[in-house]
Amino acid sequence: MQYARLRAGLVSIVSAVVVATAAVPAQASPALPNSMAAIGDSMTRAADVCCWYGDHPANSWSTGSAGWDGVSSHYERILARNGKISGRNHNDAVSGARMSDGPNQASDAVAQKAQYVTVLLGANDVCTSSPATMTSVDTFRSQTRQTLEILKNGLPSRSVVFVSSIPDVYQLWSIYHTDSVASAVWETASICQSLLDPSRTDADRLLVRERNRAFNEVLQQECEAYGSRCKFDNNAVFNYDFAKSDVSKLDYFHPSLIGQAHLAQITWGSSWWA
Repeated sequence: MQYARLRAGLVSIVSAVVVATAAVPAQASPALPNSMAAIGDSMTRAADVCCWYGDHPANSWSTGSAGWDGVSSHYERILARNGKISGRNHNDAVSGARMSDGPNQASDAVAQKAQYVTVLLGANDVCTSSPATMTSVDTFRSQTRQTLEILKNGLPSRSVVFVSSIPDVYQLWSIYHTDSVASAVWETASICQSLLDPSRTDADRLLVRERNRAFNEVLQQECEAYGSRCKFDNNAVFNYDFAKSDVSKLDYFHPSLIGQAHLAQITWGSSWWA
């Protein structure tokens, strides 16, 4: 008799928990946006992606619209499900930009009333002339916070923000430092000399990688502080083990078309509508 009463009581408790859980709806994704903007640097401008030097924004992982390139950008993925976004893909990124340029780009996105903003910025704060000239973590945090505050205070209330981690630039050195052509290009064009200068020691390179990690931690923390309408990629881009085929043969630094395609795929997988 006691066992029967105990069993009945447990069944009642379990039933109550199940009903209560079922009554709580799963968190819905925000509505697909009718406009978007991209904040970033040469990666988002698709610099040197293929064919000839310079920016190729039509091939961008974020706002790209070229149908032939194999890059399924965020814009193209949204467009396939929401035609209202057609032609409203603003690429506000600037090649060479650092996080100090973020507030100006954020102001552009606000003026465009973007309902979705992607942020991939900070690689040029790591890739400087030397380890000593990298942006400090405190300065990077202040600039990131200012950028996101401009978005939070100025964008339409329904707008959402996606923040990508900075790629692991140390990985670039790892896969290409024994390639004489790549090394010559890096030196001649003075590309990311904080890491890629042949005179750098292992300690120098690890210091750069640690600053890369620290910046990504800042991006995550500041996105969380923004609130529920900001999503960080949980270091998906940083953790991506990219290969030589992901890197442009024009400068041995920027993403190739394949690299842009993978960047789009990885970031979309961490996005609001994956």
